[in-house]
Amino acid sequence: MSGFSATQAWTVCVSIGGLHQNFRSRGLTIAILAASLFVGFHQAGAAPLQPSLAPMLQTVMPSVVSITVRSKETSRDEGLLIVPQEERSKSASREAAAVMHISQTVGAGVIVDAGNGYILTNNHVIENAADIKVTIADGSTYDSRVVGTDPETDIAVIKISAPGLIAVHFGDSSKLRVGDYVAAIGSPFGLGQTATFGIVSALGRAELGVEGDQDIIQTDASLNPGNSGGALVNLDGELVGINSAIIGPSGSNIGIGFAIPINTVRGTMQQLIDHGEIRRGHLGVLVQDNNTDFEKALGINVSIGALVNDVISGSAGAAAGIKPGDVIIAVNDSPIKDASELHARISSYVPKTSVRLSLLRPAGRVDLDATLSATLPEDQLPVPAEVEGKGLLESVTLDKLGSDSDAYGKVEGALVSALIDGSKAAAAGLTTGDVIVSVNQQLSPTPQMVADLAQKQKTLLLLGIFRDGHRRFLIVK
Repeated sequence: MSGFSATQAWTVCVSIGGLHQNFRSRGLTIAILAASLFVGFHQAGAAPLQPSLAPMLQTVMPSVVSITVRSKETSRDEGLLIVPQEERSKSASREAAAVMHISQTVGAGVIVDAGNGYILTNNHVIENAADIKVTIADGSTYDSRVVGTDPETDIAVIKISAPGLIAVHFGDSSKLRVGDYVAAIGSPFGLGQTATFGIVSALGRAELGVEGDQDIIQTDASLNPGNSGGALVNLDGELVGINSAIIGPSGSNIGIGFAIPINTVRGTMQQLIDHGEIRRGHLGVLVQDNNTDFEKALGINVSIGALVNDVISGSAGAAAGIKPGDVIIAVNDSPIKDASELHARISSYVPKTSVRLSLLRPAGRVDLDATLSATLPEDQLPVPAEVEGKGLLESVTLDKLGSDSDAYGKVEGALVSALIDGSKAAAAGLTTGDVIVSVNQQLSPTPQMVADLAQKQKTLLLLGIFRDGHRRFLIVK
């Protein structure tokens, strides 16, 4: 026993013998105390045990592969799905001037089915591939074929035939919290298996340049070109995300990386394996995030969920009885916190799936059943119906909707032909060209009706507007 003799240990044991009676009532004995001291001094004298991710990574890294893709297209830097605007313009001009040729890119993938050789990766890694090579952990390289791709979620499944593969264990990305430790494994710059470590920096990121409207994980675990398609794992070695994109000048890492949550990925992956394509169910509602202002205006006492702006006639949502102004808070009893989560959840179901929707109205909670459709019908809304705004719409000029407006024939309402910068309506986001179709959830087909209804409201005005072919709500206060 290094640094602590048996005689010294015995002396310590004897010296605490007098304390035995004090500890007896608590169920402790001299032997237990001595053993504890013995172990403590032994560890102090021996080489200290250092905390390490090595045991976990040893089990996970064999499930992560390197992917080399040869494609007949303009060369580009792999994995740079998100870069600052100035870099985007530079990159665009470089690509426009480039000549088409055979290029080679690298990425990563995760073995999800060892028996069948299925590998999960990003769609952008293998997009336009003429040839795909997969290198597994032992250095062996295999030809691969594409099973299916989904550009909307940036997910793809490829397949190899190889013995002794090891599949990853799936985690539950819904349990992730900001601050949880995660490790990223991939093949940055084609170096082969590389692990980096960090935390979950943020959750629920959306509109980050990745196609589709997803609930993205942000991490500061270092990601670089070649990490795309690789694994984001928790400290139990469970797959919680597929690394997909970074923000950084010229592709360098600045500690902002993004991964697609595995809970979003799994349904897509299974459909690609089963059908080779994605069959998405459609609800036929246009939604935006609920917030505290809408909570007050609607009188629903909830500031989360997806606020329904519009319901497409003939859609599954219309058939179920969903109305503009409803706030969807759960699908099949699983909570919905915002519009992007509703989109992801509905998209994970195949057409003809029946889902239970929980929504809030001023009168209370309502549960509706909707059978998702395979396609969306064309929205056919009624045909059209003039004044200076009043009250909270002061400084807004409202005109009759004319045939020169894109909204003509689609909605009835009052066209915002002018408004003064700095007005309450402008501060709320109202712009010229908007068509106000409702005031405090009351349909308002004429400019005069809009002005009259607005004049009655002194503190909070809920406007339903039609813009760029879609409806949405605005709060003027």
